[in-house]
Amino acid sequence: MKNKVITLEQKIRYSKSSNIGSREVNEDSIGVYVGENRYGFVVCDGLGGHGMGDVASGIVRDVFVEMFKEMDNPSKELKNAFQAAQDILMAEQSRLKATKKMKTTAVSLMIDKKKAYIGHIGDSRLYIFNNNCVYKRTLDHSIPQMLVITNEIKESEIRNHPDRSMILKVMGVEWDEPMYEIMKPVPLKKCQAFLLCTDGFWELIEDDVMCKCLETSDSPDDWLNKMREIIEINGEGKNMDNNSAIAVWCD
Repeated sequence: MKNKVITLEQKIRYSKSSNIGSREVNEDSIGVYVGENRYGFVVCDGLGGHGMGDVASGIVRDVFVEMFKEMDNPSKELKNAFQAAQDILMAEQSRLKATKKMKTTAVSLMIDKKKAYIGHIGDSRLYIFNNNCVYKRTLDHSIPQMLVITNEIKESEIRNHPDRSMILKVMGVEWDEPMYEIMKPVPLKKCQAFLLCTDGFWELIEDDVMCKCLETSDSPDDWLNKMREIIEINGEGKNMDNNSAIAVWCD
């Protein structure tokens, strides 16, 4: 795929996928909204081991999709979506008497005519690609990511770190202050493609392999399918987690 300068007339293409892996329940939820000159994407991963993770991720996904319809000020609306989803999730926890069971990550992308707006909480990731290389990605709210930041381990060690599932920030716990993180808006001319994905996806495919698959693909479907094939091979014989992703191209 060749990099292009984005104009206001160019379009966004996307492909989405969610796989149960080796688990009994798919606790991932993905959502897409397409409006006039605006797009919204969200990927959530209900925390395994807590129970009702699928309910939590579904609640947050639904709130985001509704909030995507109000995009007069994307930066503001993205913050509002995280807060509204958190408030509704906490209320539902209380109603169901499941305060220790309903937790989820969330990563979201909103696109208007000029910029991409990105927010996340937990270890579900968003990658930005430019010239078939990773231009930028969200930083996990996890123990291994913190160890990378403090130079105690290398970036390459995150995927196989024994504490890779230890998440520091999620939706569905009491917040003294907002735990989500909003990235500075990115001009679309710097964005060739985006990938939103859960840890069950990115843990089984290296960043450079994502880039190679992108370079040889002719559509978001093709790109996502190539990555999925590699994930299936790398996950063979393992207790594969749910793995979900949305691939987005700026044409």
